Amino acid sequence: MPIEIVCKIKFAEEDEKQKEKEEGERESLIEEVSRPRRRDLPTFARTSSLHGLSHIFNSHGLGVKQTIWAFACLASLIFFLYQATKCALFYLEHPHVTALDEETIRELVFPAVTICNINRFRHSALTDADIFHLANMTGLPPKDRDGHKATDLMYPEPDMQDIVNRTGHQLAEMLKSCNFSGETCTAQNFSVVYTRYGKCYTFNADKSRPKTTHQGGMGSGLEVMLDIEQEEYLPIWRETNETSFEAGIRVQIHSQDEPPYIHQLGFGVSPGFQTFVSCQEQRLTYLPQPWGTCRTGVVGEQILEGYERYSIAACRLQCEKEAVIRNCDCRMVHMPGNETICSPNVYIDCADHTLDSMAEDSRTRCTCPTPCNMTRYGKEISMVRIPNKGSARYLARKYKKNETYIKENFLVLDIFFEALNYETIEQKKAYDLAGLLGDIGGQMGLFIGASILTILEILDYIYEVITDKINHVFRRKPSPSKKPSDSIATLGMHTLKEQSSCESLGRCPEGAYATSILPNHHHHHYSHQGVFDDFAC
Repeated sequence: MPIEIVCKIKFAEEDEKQKEKEEGERESLIEEVSRPRRRDLPTFARTSSLHGLSHIFNSHGLGVKQTIWAFACLASLIFFLYQATKCALFYLEHPHVTALDEETIRELVFPAVTICNINRFRHSALTDADIFHLANMTGLPPKDRDGHKATDLMYPEPDMQDIVNRTGHQLAEMLKSCNFSGETCTAQNFSVVYTRYGKCYTFNADKSRPKTTHQGGMGSGLEVMLDIEQEEYLPIWRETNETSFEAGIRVQIHSQDEPPYIHQLGFGVSPGFQTFVSCQEQRLTYLPQPWGTCRTGVVGEQILEGYERYSIAACRLQCEKEAVIRNCDCRMVHMPGNETICSPNVYIDCADHTLDSMAEDSRTRCTCPTPCNMTRYGKEISMVRIPNKGSARYLARKYKKNETYIKENFLVLDIFFEALNYETIEQKKAYDLAGLLGDIGGQMGLFIGASILTILEILDYIYEVITDKINHVFRRKPSPSKKPSDSIATLGMHTLKEQSSCESLGRCPEGAYATSILPNHHHHHYSHQGVFDDFAC
């Protein structure tokens, strides 16, 4: 029975390694060819939209013509940078302009009008206890009407708000006639408000239902006749901080959104005159930081109790209230809040001094910025004397007073809109970002013929140069990664015999082994010994 011997021969294929190396070099060459080549500077200059650059960088090198173009481009660039810097510095100054305009409408909301009698306390309404407690404020001697001295009297603690409310001038007694736009009004159309002058009255204070006017001129506004009651003015025994030498009323015309600050913002009206006040509504709009210094209101913000919008008057009242509470542990009657009201002695010894020091010392003075949106009323005041001889006798009979009393106590106040229009005064940005970019773009196009896209072109070229440098530094030759494959040949015994005989005879044809070698992949051995990698039978 013939026996077949199978031998396996594994050869290390050096030609495979050489082949893989050549393939790696070929792939590297393909990658090098496929990578886009970086443009040189002359090429970029020819394709760039930056004017003058193509005349400087070209393939002919640097000559006289190129030098002249280089100086011209450099000078244009310097002029452009100078102009752009001026524009940027002007923008950083945040300038603004004021625009004035006038709008005509069919109706206008009538302003709030606050009226105060200059005299704070009626002499006839003061009780013995009031005179005793208000002695330091009024200057009256601290004794009752029967001549008893203060040391003989015992009075309860005073209630300053009750004293002001009870002894102040009552509008029902002062108001002799009232008319608004042809309709009769009474003291019920006024609301009580407390100021530094004591008990005052505001017409049209309800901001939820304000009165409006549909026509301008006299007869279309508020007209009141008042009796200032000079016989009720306090006699002056000695001067105090509260002593007043004037006779008449103080009036302030203001918006319903702000409290009266009449001791500083009001104007006086004298008895014996009819005063005409022609108003024009002015709506002012200011710019916030950094263009201006106005204060932007916050929705729902309440600076002062009862007033939802920020105003200078509300800010000052709140600031003064905080200072008085901090120094005196109480508040004054005209300051809204729930804190304890100061007694008359504290008024003189602490509260008034605190307010006076705040007005004189800039370090403690209230800092209240202007609101960004506010309404104010421009005024033109004129007056005529009243009454004439004929009307004096009539008024004396009508109100059961003598003619002298009418001349010394009666006044007429007529407040109306000049016309049904309002004035808008608005601050606007004189130089905004759009103007800055437009000016810089114009200067850029004028001097160097560039635009935003030109800048992108330059950045793109810089990116190309940097990318090419980085690739050149980190570029490496690729190393072969494939493992040498094995070739396994299987030889039969008869093949060996034939080859042995041919070798003994010396007549083996060239390539005899190759014709009988068959690949076999059932076994894998990786030892490298000579030409034969492995041999097994």
